[in-house]
Amino acid sequence: MRATVKDVARRAGVSPKTVSNVMNGIVPVSGPTRLRVEQAMQELDYVPNLSARGLRNGRSGVIALALPDLATPFSAEIAQNIVEVAHEQGWSVQIEETGSDPQREQELMTRARSNLIDGLILNPVVLDESAVKVGVALPPVVLLGEVTQELADRVYVDSFAAARDMTLALAKPGRRRIAVLGINKARQSATSIQRRQGYEAALEELGIPLDESLLISCGQWTPGSAAESLMHYLESHPLPEALFCFTDSLAIGALNALWKKGVRVPDEIAVAGFDDVMDGRYAVPSLTTVSFDKRTIATEALRLLTERMADRGQGQRVVTVDYSIVERDSSGA
Repeated sequence: MRATVKDVARRAGVSPKTVSNVMNGIVPVSGPTRLRVEQAMQELDYVPNLSARGLRNGRSGVIALALPDLATPFSAEIAQNIVEVAHEQGWSVQIEETGSDPQREQELMTRARSNLIDGLILNPVVLDESAVKVGVALPPVVLLGEVTQELADRVYVDSFAAARDMTLALAKPGRRRIAVLGINKARQSATSIQRRQGYEAALEELGIPLDESLLISCGQWTPGSAAESLMHYLESHPLPEALFCFTDSLAIGALNALWKKGVRVPDEIAVAGFDDVMDGRYAVPSLTTVSFDKRTIATEALRLLTERMADRGQGQRVVTVDYSIVERDSSGA
């Protein structure tokens, strides 16, 4: 006979409701109790009847995570943390790539409204193009990142402040010709806008006039695009004293281009990134970066999402995750 929730509850010495709480992840359950329930499920080879459970509580037990580009190390680390935290709370995660396409975002929200998924964690890139907008009936959704709006809950790192602090850190030894890599004039993301504004605020604070020739364009935020853009830039511009890249992936590409040019980092130019991905810690030289706890982002996003599922009428909540400037070999630390 197939084991039931009541069988699991009896084996674990808890109520059937507690077993359901462990599986649903909506109501917090203490660690020891969760462990007893999970052990009982394993001993009884219990498999939840998801279709029956969905009919009873209107939930599928599945949430979706949608990121613009799954190929980046940053996306991989965010996805890993969200999957881990969700698993601990009893959720399955469907991972999607939007390619910054609002149509894909809209399709995911439609699935959530039809109860195929219970909620959505979404990282939009450009507010004007996002499917999250006034007049759209939103399912339970939490946004990640810099896109500013008043419609949905959000978890983010203050890119303006972090970029300002990184620029000030690069300027500490007396550097004044500080370039940035990651400008995209054709399609400016909320992230690039805020990081450029933070950079410019630091220059103003330092009394350094903005030099447009130090704003280096880059079509895609990938190592290959960064290396190509910087190589092209250096063909017609003198070497800056420092280079602030808007992501670690861009910085890793920049390090490669500088190595090919025979430029010594940090002796001739300091380089910094943003995101503190694992690859940057093992780059040569190790990468100075803006660091923040990705597990905290995952934990807060899941908390806001589960609370939004339980109460859709509450007002918008915004969580700001702390950051720090981590100075490594690429800036002469």
